Amino acid sequence: MKIVLLQTGKTTERYIAEGSEIFSTRIRKYSGFEIITVPDIKNTRNMSSYEQKIKEGKKIIQMIRKDDYIILLDERGREYRTIEFAEWFEKRLMVPGKRIIFIVGGPWGFSDEVYSHADFRLSLSRMTLPHQMVRLLFLEQLYRVFTIIKGESYHHE
Repeated sequence: MKIVLLQTGKTTERYIAEGSEIFSTRIRKYSGFEIITVPDIKNTRNMSSYEQKIKEGKKIIQMIRKDDYIILLDERGREYRTIEFAEWFEKRLMVPGKRIIFIVGGPWGFSDEVYSHADFRLSLSRMTLPHQMVRLLFLEQLYRVFTIIKGESYHHE
């Protein structure tokens, strides 16, 4: 099973990039995993947030395949405690053949077109989080989920 984190725009904060690399390396011990970055949209100065979402959405759609299982990291998505997410995710891993793609949108969120392709929406918090910070928080949680599934001692409850 291949797992992908699809993110919009480069990670500009060094501490987020370093933390993301640490957790990505750890996740790869459990599963095929990669981070794909959708290039930043150019010349956004005179573009509305709606236009930016549409253009970003088109780029996101180009990166996904018909048979991918698409999970949007969205503040209006389903919230889980970590143990519950681990149980849900372990079942999701049993489905053969599909890539699981977690998508972090840009600062304006997702276009309606991206929402229409989603199989599931997952919320890390009802609070609004910076989209670059979501990357690091999500990667830590994904690593934590794998340690729970494998019965390792990283998570304490």
